[in-house]
Amino acid sequence: MARKVIYIHGFNSSEKSFKAQQFGEFCRSRCEYIVPRLHYDPRIAMLQLENLIDEDCALLGSSLGGFYATHLSERFSLKAAVVNPAVRPDKLLWDYLGTQYNPYQDIHYELTEEHVFALQQMYVEQLTTPSNILLLQQTGDEVLPYQEAVEYYCDCPSKIEFGGDHSFMNFERHFNRLANFLKIN
Repeated sequence: MARKVIYIHGFNSSEKSFKAQQFGEFCRSRCEYIVPRLHYDPRIAMLQLENLIDEDCALLGSSLGGFYATHLSERFSLKAAVVNPAVRPDKLLWDYLGTQYNPYQDIHYELTEEHVFALQQMYVEQLTTPSNILLLQQTGDEVLPYQEAVEYYCDCPSKIEFGGDHSFMNFERHFNRLANFLKIN
């Protein structure tokens, strides 16, 4: 049973994301719930996350956070749920190189090729323990190509919903499914 859940937010998001807050309320009496404010540099973000991991934790990641959760799940054999995850952010973020502003953290920063190459190094070519990862995917995701996630996580338990959007509409309908999968009941 997981005593701790680490929520991993997405690109240009923060610990104040709506999904993070919603699931935090659900977890309040069930387990320790941590939502770190991640650094924009993937190498630093990964160190932040690695420092929080222990044998009794599970992961929940959205978008880029789903990519990080997948990497960490494979590396540490942890249960992870991924919500509208980025499968290959290293390919998607080339168009975003340069000055960025994260309104949720109120910071300006430079997204560089080094950051993209760091993400490329974190990519897991083939999942070795797909049973450890639950995919929640909505086909109406306007930010990320949902087909990539459906194909990449094809051997994982999954819930694929027609419609929706990148924020994963009505996320709260899946809290019991998440709790059961992550073993936090």
